[in-house]
Amino acid sequence: MEDLARVGRLVDEVAEKAIGLNKKIWSYAELNFREDKSAAALADALEAEGFAVERGVAGVRTAFVASFGSGRPVIALLGEYDALSSLSQKAACPRREPLAEGAPGHGCGHSLLGAGAFAAAVAVKRYMQETGLPMTVRFYGCPAEEDGGGKVYMAREGMFDDVDAALTWHPDAVNAVKGVGSLAVMGVLYSFKGQSAHAAAAPQAGRSALDAAELMNIGCQFLREHMPPDCRLHYAFRDVGGAAPNVVQASASLHYYIRAGRVDEMFKLFERVNKIAAGAAMMTETEMQYRIIDGFSDYVPNRVLSELMARCMADVGAPAFDEADRALAAEFAATLTAEERHSNLDPACRDNRLSYRYFDGKVLDDTVIPFCCQPDLPSPGSTDVGDVSYCAPTAQCQVATMALGTGGHTWQMTAQSDSSIGEKGMLAAAKALALTAVRAAADPQLLEAAAAEWRQSCPDGYRCPMPAENRPEF
Repeated sequence: MEDLARVGRLVDEVAEKAIGLNKKIWSYAELNFREDKSAAALADALEAEGFAVERGVAGVRTAFVASFGSGRPVIALLGEYDALSSLSQKAACPRREPLAEGAPGHGCGHSLLGAGAFAAAVAVKRYMQETGLPMTVRFYGCPAEEDGGGKVYMAREGMFDDVDAALTWHPDAVNAVKGVGSLAVMGVLYSFKGQSAHAAAAPQAGRSALDAAELMNIGCQFLREHMPPDCRLHYAFRDVGGAAPNVVQASASLHYYIRAGRVDEMFKLFERVNKIAAGAAMMTETEMQYRIIDGFSDYVPNRVLSELMARCMADVGAPAFDEADRALAAEFAATLTAEERHSNLDPACRDNRLSYRYFDGKVLDDTVIPFCCQPDLPSPGSTDVGDVSYCAPTAQCQVATMALGTGGHTWQMTAQSDSSIGEKGMLAAAKALALTAVRAAADPQLLEAAAAEWRQSCPDGYRCPMPAENRPEF
């Protein structure tokens, strides 16, 4: 276990820098594709550590790749740093207290995610220098995970095509390797154009775009009965024409999310929704156009890599929380009802086949949950890590950075992302990532097994759900 001790020491040596980066990025709280200061902080820190940094990759201003070493294997560490709107909150404060009302905040912990991946990348680099391990380590600076999909643009440009293993983590309330998939998703804007008229005096002269939009929704409601169980449709009106009821509305638009357990099923469902939209336009004698806004592939966990990551997590152990951390976590837990805590723990229990009793009497997860692989069970959300998983074998872990029962995208998560709880979880994640990276690089047979599994899991390769003409919307 010499590698475990070495990795632990190397992460500890860079811990102060990582904590400082987290605090910086947390304070910047920049939204999707506008993470200029956050991306620069990470890129500059990696450059100072001897990494070669390429900025503005894939046509995305706030995306970058930092590399150290040469040749194969190539191990990628994925870092994120975008915040969420309206989740500003005072650091480590268990009462709702925004720093600025309505301002963004790191309610999904991406400040920790990026800083933790930084610590792992630097630890791997120093490990290479101390041991002579031949490999290339890359840090991918990935913007706009929450909305826009920075990794999708990078995958579309082939930036993961030579990667032997892609590793990442996410702040959570539990410690576990992610053994389930995610839903593929496509965001589509359907626009209808008709002819306005006086709704009472000359209704026959009008062609209602609003009617077309409503008929499309009705058609999609009937489609739900005939969709695979893991498919989802969500919509919102973006344009209803106008507010006057005595006017036949000449314009209307709908923003649809189309989700499925696999990206190929998502494309099939997309075609069916398109036919419904075209039928609605035909029935109302209006015109219909659609535009794909964004799209993420489903996440395909690589079992070989994930099992290695699970062994490394078990060796590293859970974050070293102390009584002060537990006392603070108890204060955050007290802001939630029992129903909220159970609801927020549902995904962890389902994904890892656990009962709520596993967490009885705890306010922080101080265990590493045994690996549970259920690749055909998609988690309810979507992530652009899925696009990476279609380009290279990929593994992802969740590490406790907040009180049990804390929900994502909440002010409670923002507050804990700049706290001792978050910092200790981040450093445990960095150790697990770095140990997984060096053990994978030192084991060519394991990497070949991971590649063989990936080829079997993704036999048709990568089909980007984002059209070639799409560009980031700053």
